[in-house]
Amino acid sequence: MKALVLESYNNLVVRDVPVPEPGPQEVLIRVKSAAICGSDVHGYDGTTGRRIPPVIMGHEASGRIERTGSGVSRWQSGDRVTFDSTIYRLDDWYTLRGLYNLGEGRRVLGVSCDEYRQNGAFAEYLIVPQHILYALPEGLSFDHAALTEPLAVALHAVALTPIEIGETVAVIGAGVIGLMVTAALRQRGCAHIVVSDVVEERLALAREMGATGTVNPASATLAEACREYTAGRGADHVIDAVGLQATVDSGIEALRRGGTLTMVGNIARELNIPLQRIVAGQMRIQGSCAIRGEYPAALNMMATGAIPLEKMISVTGTLEDAPAIFRRLHDGEAGLIKAILHP
Repeated sequence: MKALVLESYNNLVVRDVPVPEPGPQEVLIRVKSAAICGSDVHGYDGTTGRRIPPVIMGHEASGRIERTGSGVSRWQSGDRVTFDSTIYRLDDWYTLRGLYNLGEGRRVLGVSCDEYRQNGAFAEYLIVPQHILYALPEGLSFDHAALTEPLAVALHAVALTPIEIGETVAVIGAGVIGLMVTAALRQRGCAHIVVSDVVEERLALAREMGATGTVNPASATLAEACREYTAGRGADHVIDAVGLQATVDSGIEALRRGGTLTMVGNIARELNIPLQRIVAGQMRIQGSCAIRGEYPAALNMMATGAIPLEKMISVTGTLEDAPAIFRRLHDGEAGLIKAILHP
């Protein structure tokens, strides 16, 4: 089969590799659509340290089941599916308490790090365990279904944040995750959703997704914008979909006393925080890791048209087109939001 291999940083090559064989509890999926995540782009240049070459990246995808393992009974060849990005054990202490995203020995598709190597979906075929599969609703396209994973990530971050009706929430970053967080917040009954980004085109799309206010840090601060909506207090909560020192600083500055900063972006490996301000303000800073059962809600939102997915997909292409598409994403081409590959 053909696969897109990250052979070295900034060097993607299409190679012929063996078709994997499913184990008893696994299925072989013919990948129809695979989306490029921002973490793949940062893996492409080695920024995150979690895509050590060689590796087949990709964890946002959909397709049809080609073949099932001997112990698989619920699924059959031809089923249209998507899947969680995390491979987790069913007997793990965390999984048994509903926290499979934190489980011991968990693996993320398309990730290669010091602990493990797990090839991903930028290939014609992919093997996943049957317990991370989800059936696609009728009428949902493979391209749109490939965005289930980032939407579920956004829903998880929103679910972790103690938002009450009528509150003001700031979102840092209007990439795919930030835009989907914005759409999810719209359905939570927030009085104000303030989105910050340095790209004006993305801020315009954020307003279409439900943002009531937007700010470009080149001309104004997020803190000032949030205080205008809250009689000077600041945002009740901030969700950072970027994860850089500058965005964390901006989020803490914009947060009111007693508020929550939820970190879903993690570009930086380490950060400095103003500890005294956080303690004196009784602020909560928490991480949001992957997904914990939000796939059904995400699929329902997409199937019912709650999110204008077509506005997010900027370009599609084959595996052979992928090196050029990755370069465009890495260079920050204006207007480029989400790219979909068709292996």
